[in-house]
Amino acid sequence: MSAAYLEKLNPEQRMAVEHGTTVEGSHIAGPLLVIAGAGSGKTNTLAHRVAHLIVKGADPRRILLMTFSRRAATEMGRRVERICREVLGANAGIIADALTWTGTFHGIGARLLRDYAEQIGLDPAFTIHDREDSADLMNLIRHELGFSKLESRFPTKATCLAIYSRAVNSETPLEEILRDFFPWCAAWDKQLRDLFAAYVEAKQAQNVLDYDDLLLYWAHMLHEPLIAKDIGGRFDHMLVDEYQDTNRLQSSILLALKPDGQGLTVVGDDAQSIYSFRAATVRNILDFPTSFTPAANIITLDRNYRSTQPILAAANAVIELASERFTKNLHTERQSAQRPRLVTVRDESDQARYVADQVLENRESGAKLKQQAVLFRTSHHSGPLEVELTRRNIPFVKFGGLKFLDSAHVKDMLAALRFAQNPRDRVAGFRLMQLLPGVGPSTAQRVLDHIGDEASPMAALADFPAPPRSGEDWTSFVATMQELKSGKAGWPAEIGLVRQWYEPHLERAHEDAATRQADLLQLEQIAGGYGSRERFLTELTLDPPDATSDQAGVPLLDEDYLILSTIHSAKGQEWTKVFVLNAVDGCIPADLAVGSSSEIEEERRLLYVAMTRAKDSLDLVIPQRFFTHGQHAQGDRHVFASRTRFIPATLLQFFEVCGWPQARAESAAAVHARQVRVDVGARMRGMWR
Repeated sequence: MSAAYLEKLNPEQRMAVEHGTTVEGSHIAGPLLVIAGAGSGKTNTLAHRVAHLIVKGADPRRILLMTFSRRAATEMGRRVERICREVLGANAGIIADALTWTGTFHGIGARLLRDYAEQIGLDPAFTIHDREDSADLMNLIRHELGFSKLESRFPTKATCLAIYSRAVNSETPLEEILRDFFPWCAAWDKQLRDLFAAYVEAKQAQNVLDYDDLLLYWAHMLHEPLIAKDIGGRFDHMLVDEYQDTNRLQSSILLALKPDGQGLTVVGDDAQSIYSFRAATVRNILDFPTSFTPAANIITLDRNYRSTQPILAAANAVIELASERFTKNLHTERQSAQRPRLVTVRDESDQARYVADQVLENRESGAKLKQQAVLFRTSHHSGPLEVELTRRNIPFVKFGGLKFLDSAHVKDMLAALRFAQNPRDRVAGFRLMQLLPGVGPSTAQRVLDHIGDEASPMAALADFPAPPRSGEDWTSFVATMQELKSGKAGWPAEIGLVRQWYEPHLERAHEDAATRQADLLQLEQIAGGYGSRERFLTELTLDPPDATSDQAGVPLLDEDYLILSTIHSAKGQEWTKVFVLNAVDGCIPADLAVGSSSEIEEERRLLYVAMTRAKDSLDLVIPQRFFTHGQHAQGDRHVFASRTRFIPATLLQFFEVCGWPQARAESAAAVHARQVRVDVGARMRGMWR
């Protein structure tokens, strides 16, 4: 077989791709850690490794590939097929179609839990709550336990869920979570334990799982040696992308499936570990080599295909000051005389004007708006810039908006499908029934209480007397739910039934019903890509696409627009020209992220991620003062800021340091006026003598 498909790889990439394979074929190799620097062709390398294993005889049905989004998994599958096609020709499609175990940790977990449901005492018809639904259920339990009526302020539902989620995903005792991350809630230790115990019982009674359960049940399922051996034995090769973004629970799952590391490949970059707020830990990738006996092989990809050498030199210098890391210095063949710029401006208003000026200047020079991005630590940092862009009629799209599942109308549709799938799902039923005229919270509660204990909840729903003033709407609701439950219409026709039932309620509840209708039609199109209602609900809940109605005036697809994004949302992206706002202490690092050395180190990595998004041009903007919030519109209260601590004076050699606005040639009159001096201080002193 020709190995021409490997010739485009550099030596380090090829080593990673060919690890564990021979001329004769593929064998199960020991654990491999690929340290893939920013812009080093990580995705291409991983896709080539999967394809190479298949070409060398590995069974694609016995390959498990986990990424951090379903879209990434789909793209990986396409790349694998293209590579295989070079060698296998027409048979590549058949092979790629057999690569069915690709997806996110949560998606794979959901599939395995359904497969092994009976062995672990779980009803395979479970539904999955997203974060908002989980918070709503947490709130219901909170009310039932009386915690919402205490004299002292009890944590909100969102805070309670955040505490619970961090404790689960980090495998850390509750008291440590409260002490380190939620110290203002430490006094509620006992009440929170009671709340979480009741929350778990409620989920089990309603046959629902939340995001965290998909990992937690999976991990606990693997505590049974026979099940762990059975699941681990289903896969000869396990490959994990973005390993630096995994939490301890995900690491536990991997080690339980492959305790000796045989056939295990993880790819990531410790310098880009920036998601500790999701309980991700950089320790997973730092400790991976020593987690096995013998230790894992390490291959470093440090050739960058994205940025110019001056940009990489500056980024390398920033990350080199990290307290602990895998040694790598990115290098590239892309030379340039332009160093990244450190631009000092007076305040946030000048910062906004500077960026707008540069964006327009770049556009005139041939750089499309889409090729430029403005990055910031926190979403509200872009506020003054958004005003300036709007004033100048510069179109922009801000990343980090609503997802499909956060839109009320889409949540209504999904609630109908989930309730038909699992009538014991109280959150779905509670939301759904209150769409009906004449049905309020109390009535919905009574209905759910009535059907909750019945062997056939849907039959009990049909027997429940129609609430007063609900009229034909109640009859239509019950009939639709029964038809969905029967499955007679088939999938995806069922979603059309839901839309027809829901449209009158949509028009009554939302003034912009026509705009939202586009989302429902999009939802129906998306549904056609899934084989069943169960698969659709699972995948859409775990990896929702963007909504259309949450971006008023979003540019048409063929228009140009500037990209605004938080640094977290920008990870994995690249642009020709990048601006980083507020490169000052208090913003990068954030004021609230300097409580420990680990937090400070993550903030350093955050700046590194921002810098390595740039291909040709990088500007870090430093406002000298920030006006305080909450003051009168004409107020002048402000604080002075200093350049981020991550760029000390020793690193200034890697940057072009400049100020804005630049001094312009002055007129003779201006020079004369500047030469006229008045000693105001002397006059002030003379007033009292």
